[in-house]
Amino acid sequence: MKPVIVDAARTPFGKREGWLSGVHAAELLGYAQKGVLDRVGVDPDAVDQVIGGCVTPLGEQFGNVVRTSWMHAGLPLKAGCTTIDAQCGTAQQSVQLIAGQIAIGAVEVGVACGVELMSRAPLTYKVGTGLGTPRPESWSLDTVDQYTAADRIAVKRGFSREDLDAFGLRSQQRAAAAWEAGRFDSHIIDVVAPGSDVPVHRDQGLRESSLEGLAKLRTVQEGGLHTAGTSSQVSDGASAALLMSEDRAKALGVRPRAKILAQCVIGGDTEFMLDGPVDAANIVLGRTGLTIDDIDLFEVNEAFASVPMSFAKVHGVDPELLNVNGGAIALGHPAGATGIRLLANVIDELERRDKSIALIAICASAATTGLILERI
Repeated sequence: MKPVIVDAARTPFGKREGWLSGVHAAELLGYAQKGVLDRVGVDPDAVDQVIGGCVTPLGEQFGNVVRTSWMHAGLPLKAGCTTIDAQCGTAQQSVQLIAGQIAIGAVEVGVACGVELMSRAPLTYKVGTGLGTPRPESWSLDTVDQYTAADRIAVKRGFSREDLDAFGLRSQQRAAAAWEAGRFDSHIIDVVAPGSDVPVHRDQGLRESSLEGLAKLRTVQEGGLHTAGTSSQVSDGASAALLMSEDRAKALGVRPRAKILAQCVIGGDTEFMLDGPVDAANIVLGRTGLTIDDIDLFEVNEAFASVPMSFAKVHGVDPELLNVNGGAIALGHPAGATGIRLLANVIDELERRDKSIALIAICASAATTGLILERI
């Protein structure tokens, strides 16, 4: 069966200890799960499987948070629910997994989703009490942290601190312009936070920025290149996408919005870790026979400024086609939810521009995701 993307949407993204920090993760993800079905008018009983997850499945996000959210939102118990941790590519990989399930005929209707309440479950290294550490004592691989990796990529590609700051400013300016023009309104699911009767509709991470102000920020690492102004933000948010087989969508009278032409998941090397989108693009382009010039829009997650900058430099991408509405530096990066934000944004933007093809990639060390989709 041919899988199609019927819709993709998300909650607003709140900043650390911000508007959404008082919402339980299961409640926030439930907003997204139920919201994407309500937007299309599809009966929840039609859903066969739900796959989603988060990067820090501890505390309030522990257990099968996808199932907990689904049940708490009052959705049908018969749907199978699976929670994954695929690092920053979690939500996008959930889409890819649902698409694969549809392609082999295992399900006809599926929901992909993701959530991260980073205010309540910080994205930090976790060690269980009395349960040892994740790596055995004999571990010998030299693996770097993400901050070192981002700086290494910048040095490798010849990006200066000033270059990175300029990209950080670009992200803020583009995101602010996109919100001002209402370009995100169509894929936002409003959330009512505890203690308030006013729904949250807007992302909270946008900041007034200037090159002079960015230049004054201290680097994340001593002697490094990236700062808080050129790194993704600690955020709270959730997202969801509805996928179906082409035949089932037709039977239900639902108009699909896009289809996946190729997808991949790859690991990153241990020296640069976050540069995986460069190789992921080569794979999905090779599988489709397309070239960079055939792609109308590019979304490469702004984990750090050097990641999309490296992608653009290696592949010769027109900067006017890359992250056209800003990215995680300005909008935030609730790690488990970001993948579907990118999809929702790029599908909306393809429709707005009357264009067809987009490439989306998210660096995630061990699980970098890449896909090419076509607007229907």
